[in-house]
Amino acid sequence: MEIKKNISNIKNNSIKNNNIFSSFNNMQKGEITKEGKDIFIIIKGSIIALILTIIMLTIYATVLSYTNISESSMAIVVMAIVGISILIGSSLANLKIKRKGIINGALIGLIYILIIYILSSIVTGIFGLNSNSIIMIIVSILTGMIGGIIGVNIH
Repeated sequence: MEIKKNISNIKNNSIKNNNIFSSFNNMQKGEITKEGKDIFIIIKGSIIALILTIIMLTIYATVLSYTNISESSMAIVVMAIVGISILIGSSLANLKIKRKGIINGALIGLIYILIIYILSSIVTGIFGLNSNSIIMIIVSILTGMIGGIIGVNIH
């Protein structure tokens, strides 16, 4: 009985002080906190980046098929497409969030590259990292951070 009373006192004091339990208390009421909305916006930013990547890679594949452009340019073009897609997705997401652009942008880049890594690993059957994978992870996180900075600072 004493333990229940202590937990109740801690919860009541935390709610008054807007601590961890305040988010939990709002979720019990069916409300979504600002942090909860931010997570959905971050996921949307990653999805936007993925969709843009698919569109741009389709265009690039079409151009490769119908022109004499060398396939040796593929690695650089794919890296540029990934960077641009994440930059746009991160900027758009952080336009709505309006704070913590670097952190939120890095999360968008990280979520994006994790999805790409998991999907490509399933398709190829290879779950390893090589130097190209590490470069893509770094590019994804950095462009996400830059996109976050841009998105937060556009008024």
